[in-house]
Amino acid sequence: MSPIRVFIVDDSVVIRRLLTDAISADPMCEVAGTASNGAIALEKLDRDLPDVVTLDIEMPVMDGLETLRELRKRHPRLPVVMLSTLTERGARATLDALASGANDFVAKPANVGSVTEGIAAIQNELLPRLKALTGTRSTASGATARSQASGGSTRPAGGPASAVRGSSAVPSPAARSAVGQSTPAAIAPRTRFGVAPRPSVIVIGVSTGGPNALTEVWRSLPTELRVPIVIVQHMPPVFTELLAKRLDDVGTIPVVQAIDGAELQAGRAYLAPGDHHLVIEGHEPALRLRLNQDPPENSCRPSVDPLFRSAVNVYGANVLGLILTGMGSDGLSGARAIRSAGGVILAQDEATSVVWGMPGAVVRAGLADVVVPLDAVASELVARCSKSSPSDLRRLANR
Repeated sequence: MSPIRVFIVDDSVVIRRLLTDAISADPMCEVAGTASNGAIALEKLDRDLPDVVTLDIEMPVMDGLETLRELRKRHPRLPVVMLSTLTERGARATLDALASGANDFVAKPANVGSVTEGIAAIQNELLPRLKALTGTRSTASGATARSQASGGSTRPAGGPASAVRGSSAVPSPAARSAVGQSTPAAIAPRTRFGVAPRPSVIVIGVSTGGPNALTEVWRSLPTELRVPIVIVQHMPPVFTELLAKRLDDVGTIPVVQAIDGAELQAGRAYLAPGDHHLVIEGHEPALRLRLNQDPPENSCRPSVDPLFRSAVNVYGANVLGLILTGMGSDGLSGARAIRSAGGVILAQDEATSVVWGMPGAVVRAGLADVVVPLDAVASELVARCSKSSPSDLRRLANR
């Protein structure tokens, strides 16, 4: 198994050393090179492509955003992870970078007591992302992996067909159709009448690649989707507030960051704030959102599972769960709860996911009713929300 070759771009000598030590300590990774600014990085990357790049945002000569935009022109499929500060300025720049083609981001280590703690923080946050974005490796050569990263047709043996999807590398409809033929078929709904009840709420779980995925869905959703939508996106606190504002700007359905005790309203969307679980409580029509800082689930807070479980507790079978691109398996047990109650689960397909971890876990567990490409998610939600209502089903049962 060849190691993952990582190229580090950062103007800070201290951060470059921390990253180098953290990456080199993992036998699955190696540092392929470093650069102190974007201009130097682009020159080196043109000579020898690595498997993945870590890119600082604020640098002299050529900053991270400018570097990223030029990098995407030259190497559209090369995975890039941004290093961000946990400030509003850093969060805004990071969201801009994600919209410009970065695959993911991690926060720079801050307020760590020692070099050892800084290295541990990087290993916990960065290394899983590097591995997820580069896919599973077997005996593929570095040249083969670099061919994939630069847009070549060859892929590492044993690696997933869509381990990485940059914003400029969206598959064609024909490619998505080919992938769809190999994914599990739609699963028959589990209601006694043969059709799923119309959902009273949509709950969404998403992680790596989420901001761009949510933006694409939001641009296509109609105003008349008259159910509440509740979203968990794995992000730190400052980032979630800015993401909610950006989604609110691009679509017709209002989006706000959830506030503890807020009344749940149809036709509005609520995004879980960073570092807080978000759940639904109460009885219709007096339903409210609640925030808590219970222990992380699946190493996440917010976590998708508490939201999904709470939706089932309140709405029963009238829940539509959507699992979009993301690393790990958060949302799997929540999806199982929705399915057990008679609700519906939609999952994004592998071809259009940045990382097919979360949706892939749901699909492999046989919990997805439908597996759809990203550009079909909005129309699928609209179709599901326009199906027969529970009262229609009751009238059918009494015939």
